[in-house]
Amino acid sequence: MRAEVDMDIFGVFSIIGTIAFAVSGAIVAMEEEYDILGVFVLGLVTAFGGGVVRNVLIGIPVSTLWSQGELFKIALISMTIAFILPISWLNRWRRSEAFFDAIGLSAFAIQGALYATQIGHPVSAVLVAAMLTGIGGGIIRDVLAGRKPLVLRDEIYAVWAMLAGLCIYNKWFESTIELLTLFVIIIILRMLSVHFRWRLPRRSLKHAFVQSVYDRPEQQQSTQEAQENQAVKQVELERKKTIKPAVGNPIGALVRKGWWNR
Repeated sequence: MRAEVDMDIFGVFSIIGTIAFAVSGAIVAMEEEYDILGVFVLGLVTAFGGGVVRNVLIGIPVSTLWSQGELFKIALISMTIAFILPISWLNRWRRSEAFFDAIGLSAFAIQGALYATQIGHPVSAVLVAAMLTGIGGGIIRDVLAGRKPLVLRDEIYAVWAMLAGLCIYNKWFESTIELLTLFVIIIILRMLSVHFRWRLPRRSLKHAFVQSVYDRPEQQQSTQEAQENQAVKQVELERKKTIKPAVGNPIGALVRKGWWNR
């Protein structure tokens, strides 16, 4: 009975995550002006890419993806609806995109953690399964769309997926009600991180590397030569200013002034 309940909630999380991520990928494709084929490809990659990567890493045959026919149908229907929706409706989706993204993250992270736990993997594999199932599709989507993966440099994102995996592994949330509670908690944490702009510590070397170019010996030599040339030009300019009065009055400039003119 317990396994049946777990499989039921597992299926619910799979459906929720598939819809949220498929629509997200479809909207990104339309933003990048992809054709309808690109919309479907990017939507499917977003919805199923994380699960494929997870299966490869935890030793599940990738061919199990083709047994998820119902989820494929759900994804295709979701992307078709997103493709034909009016712009005003899509704008509403964009305003609430972070919320639906949080739904997909929470659903897929819990789904991946349950998958790895049922197989009997250690905590490291459970955390990786939860994280990659939650963010893997979004990373592949951004790469195919020519964008920098925001999940790796923007708000706290992957941390919440790993937190869900840790809770599942330690059996802090086991029953259906408890799993649904964890689902809501992860969504709330994700939305709080978006609202308050929580960030993980970061260290940028971008400007440091740019500065280091000017610290090279050959660059220092060229800089020194430029400074010397500038100094020579300055001396020449001062000398011309000094000689100019003598050119205008050559005789008077050479006559020594007497004490009455001093």
